[in-house]
Amino acid sequence: MQRLDARSARSNVSRARHEDVSAWSAQTAERPERTSLWEPYFASGASTESALTESKILDIFSKRQKRLRGELPDVYVYDSIPDTLRVQIIHIFSDVLGGPAVFNDQYGGENSRECYKVVVEALCREYGVFVLPPARGTSSRHYLKELADFLLEAKAVEQALDATEMVFRVIDRLARTNSPLNTYPPGPAADAAINELNARFKEHGVGYHFAAGELIRIDSELLHGEVVKPALNFLSQPFLKGAQHEFLRAHEHYRAGRSKEALNESLKAFESTLKSVCVKRKWPLPPNPTSNVLIDVCMKHELIPVFWQNQMAGLRSLLEGGVPTARNRLGGHGQGESVQVVPLFMVSYVLHMTAAAIVFVADAEAAL
Repeated sequence: MQRLDARSARSNVSRARHEDVSAWSAQTAERPERTSLWEPYFASGASTESALTESKILDIFSKRQKRLRGELPDVYVYDSIPDTLRVQIIHIFSDVLGGPAVFNDQYGGENSRECYKVVVEALCREYGVFVLPPARGTSSRHYLKELADFLLEAKAVEQALDATEMVFRVIDRLARTNSPLNTYPPGPAADAAINELNARFKEHGVGYHFAAGELIRIDSELLHGEVVKPALNFLSQPFLKGAQHEFLRAHEHYRAGRSKEALNESLKAFESTLKSVCVKRKWPLPPNPTSNVLIDVCMKHELIPVFWQNQMAGLRSLLEGGVPTARNRLGGHGQGESVQVVPLFMVSYVLHMTAAAIVFVADAEAAL
């Protein structure tokens, strides 16, 4: 009887969520999208458009009271996403890609429908399903509602993060240049949405940050702001695409708990950064140079001062020691009879050290 009661309760919660989304879709479809609604909340004298671009996060009474009572999160969590945050994420991407009113517009909603279709169909393909649960049937699909329902109902945190990452990747890469709402210029609206998403993550104490088209895990706000973000900014340059890919893969492995893979990608990102700088500066390199050779070349051309040799060599040793691989090779040695376990705190340390080394190389290269 208790099992039936619990099952019935879960069913009621799920039904209530569906009704909430359906009501939201119906109500907003009845009225046009408005931005002037926010104008009274901004007392700075700035225009509504610029205020909206900066932020839609309000310091309301309940938030101030929670701060006074010390109830705001002071550490990050990674294994849960509050329902309120999920709803806020839907509000944020609807601001840029269009809510139900735009989506249902027969004449002006084509771009909005296409954006949501891209996200939903990509997730369906990756999950090996025809529709995102809890939706059923493929006829007359409402991609916005299907995505919103999935984000609200996803029990696996990683799936909720998948949906969030995909829709904000569309905002970052498509809506940034071609706004479904015909916003001009479209870039500030995309930036504002991403900034609000990251601020909401922080507000709820959820330890993720959207950057360079991906969600990455953060452990320290200070380290992330002072080390990881500058490293990502440097790696966003076209000649460092390979290093950027490896650095992001390292964070992806870290987020999924794959310690050894994260360490291996960290080493590759560091080596690729050095190699890319050498190629850019037209410094001669032997075929398949190891990190030791790359450091020697950089030192020879005074990118890295001689007194930093031991520091860089120590980074290389730590990265290679975490995963017993042949240097500069894609494959690694077997781990023998016993399973080698690399703790996540060590991976976090190495990721931040790698980011710091990349920032150091960036500053050194800029100073030449």
